[in-house]
Amino acid sequence: MSALLFVAQRVSAALLAAAGAVHLVTILYVARSGLTAGDVLGRTHGNAWLFAFYTLFVIAVAIHAPIGLRTVLREWTPWRGIALDVAMVAFAALLLALGLRAVVAVFVA
Repeated sequence: MSALLFVAQRVSAALLAAAGAVHLVTILYVARSGLTAGDVLGRTHGNAWLFAFYTLFVIAVAIHAPIGLRTVLREWTPWRGIALDVAMVAFAALLLALGLRAVVAVFVA
């Protein structure tokens, strides 16, 4: 693994740890408060802070997951080279597109 991928993996892991903890606490709060999906969407609609937080969360996932998957595939399969790298970039783009689509949908709902 190159130094850039190593650093990107570690930085995105740190962001995911923090964002994941905040996300889980938020889920617990919602569940214990008895809020409905409509209540949650009402609170998240147009909230720029939540939009920024979840956008950062999605970006961290889109960086972290493909790097880790690339490492696993290189260790467990004979798949190497540019084809693997292109597939992981495509996977990252898919995660980013789907994640940002969800973030935007909640923001405008």
